[in-house]
Amino acid sequence: MATQLNPYLNFAGNAREAMEFYQQVFGGDLSLTTFREFGTEDPAIADQVMHALLRTAHGHVLMASDMPPGMEIRRGNANTVSLSGDDADELRRWWEQLSSGGVVSVPLEKQMWGDEFGQCEDRFGTPWMVNITQAQA
Repeated sequence: MATQLNPYLNFAGNAREAMEFYQQVFGGDLSLTTFREFGTEDPAIADQVMHALLRTAHGHVLMASDMPPGMEIRRGNANTVSLSGDDADELRRWWEQLSSGGVVSVPLEKQMWGDEFGQCEDRFGTPWMVNITQAQA
């Protein structure tokens, strides 16, 4: 298997809901494994997601888990998931779904460098950037 670099997202008990949402947005195959399936007997986390993997038909891979007790989620602006390319219809559709119910910090519109670009945080707190590459003149 070739080496991959994949985003790995952490959630506070709603990883299943988030990953099912991302599957609706991007399509693909989603596998979820709970802490119980890995042998945990703690009822507080037994049904939470220890590992989730979404593989899309486009070759995108997104992974996630719920943070166990004692581990803190620190949201911030240090990491963002970026989607870019020239399939404007697809990227706009993803943008609409990801930004719906979230917070848009930069509307998806033409920018000074010529591309359409937008930045948002989805309803689960995951930051996204979408860049639609424009044809070179």
